Amino acid sequence: MAVPELIGRYRVGRRLGSGAFATVWFADDDELSSPVAVKVLAENWTHQLDVRARFTEEGRIMRRAESDRLVRVLDVGELPDGRPYLVMTYASGGTLAERLEDGPLPVGEALRVAVEAARGVTVLHELGIVHRDLKPSNVFFHENRVLVGDLGLAKALTHGSGFTVVAGSPGYMAPEQALLGSGLDERTDVYALGALTYHMLTGRTPTLPASIQAVPAAAAQPVTRPSKLRPGLPPAVDAVVMRALAAAPARRWPTAAAFADALDAARTAPEPRRRPAHGRRLAVTAALSTLLLAAVASFDDAPTWTRVSDTTGQVSVWVPAVWAEQVRGTGWNPATLSLPGGHAPGLVVGTDLSAWEDPANPVPGVFAGLSPALRGTAPALPDHSTCVRRPDPHPDLGNRTAVVQRWTGCGGTGISFTEALITPATGDYGLYVQIRQVGDTDHTEAILREVRTS
Repeated sequence: MAVPELIGRYRVGRRLGSGAFATVWFADDDELSSPVAVKVLAENWTHQLDVRARFTEEGRIMRRAESDRLVRVLDVGELPDGRPYLVMTYASGGTLAERLEDGPLPVGEALRVAVEAARGVTVLHELGIVHRDLKPSNVFFHENRVLVGDLGLAKALTHGSGFTVVAGSPGYMAPEQALLGSGLDERTDVYALGALTYHMLTGRTPTLPASIQAVPAAAAQPVTRPSKLRPGLPPAVDAVVMRALAAAPARRWPTAAAFADALDAARTAPEPRRRPAHGRRLAVTAALSTLLLAAVASFDDAPTWTRVSDTTGQVSVWVPAVWAEQVRGTGWNPATLSLPGGHAPGLVVGTDLSAWEDPANPVPGVFAGLSPALRGTAPALPDHSTCVRRPDPHPDLGNRTAVVQRWTGCGGTGISFTEALITPATGDYGLYVQIRQVGDTDHTEAILREVRTS
């Protein structure tokens, strides 16, 4: 390919890369004494109206965003032969694809890049745009900043149910992208962010990047947890990434912002203390109860947190990772609180669910259940007559309202209970949460603040 001397007023230096639809050149803007990247539509696509329209739309989106988290469009133009071009930020640090050529990134760097990339994607989502083609070659580095670029496949979220062309990059594209006419939304990009993070941590994509046609079959295969390929990763990181890679969109993080927040919390959480082997089961004799309570208190001092959800993906809770030994997410019957009966979404997570029904058992954990009957209705709370009633907490839950009650010293032990009825600002349901804790550390506010429904 011949190197042009000039593209518009920009003096061309070298080719940075090329794809099926365009070539990107390094160039100098002599008037402003600044290096730039110039993306030129390939000659064979000049008269293909839909491709040309997509190229120019990319420029409009990037210009509209004007964010330090995205590659910026600085100028546009057209060559004498009719090919349009975009003048963009020159990413002096190269691409993520180039950095991955040497293998996985250091864990801290991989998580930082993933969080920053997710923040960039959030900017697009706030503009009503889904990227559709997140992959390592579309993540750039410039002056220690992470930039998201190459919006050639980006589309308005309002058109998400009308895609008639399969598009994306195998290994990073969500299963629904390979199905014509399937609905795409923010969660499509969440899957790709999970795949990018997985690749940075393990050196490979979560599914085999064979071909677009093979994506649904590959995505249906069980995904190996990142920690199996890179021992030593915190459990919380595993949980965040695996949720992003859920085959069903409803089970993923609802937005790129939620993914970024969860991964950021996982990467900055302190390492948990090693739990004594004899303390992995709470089926102990009464003679060991005091010892057990002391052990639980010690490993709760500085927990790593993880998020667990029910089988429908409608309810999730953020809990200390040491609590999440067992999860039952098949739902609940509101009749247990003297509400109209039936089956509703819900989950319970704890160290030993076989002992959960006994309130005197020192089993830390959380129950969370949805029900329309809970909206505006006070449920019949469990009996805590052996406990000491404490002043009601008033956690800041944003646009959700909550009635929260707390009891401690239950049965003369270190067990405490929190009962909460949370009412979202919108929707026809309420959320009931019970938190059981052991020892002096109180996680009530952190847990209630991070209970999620979708």
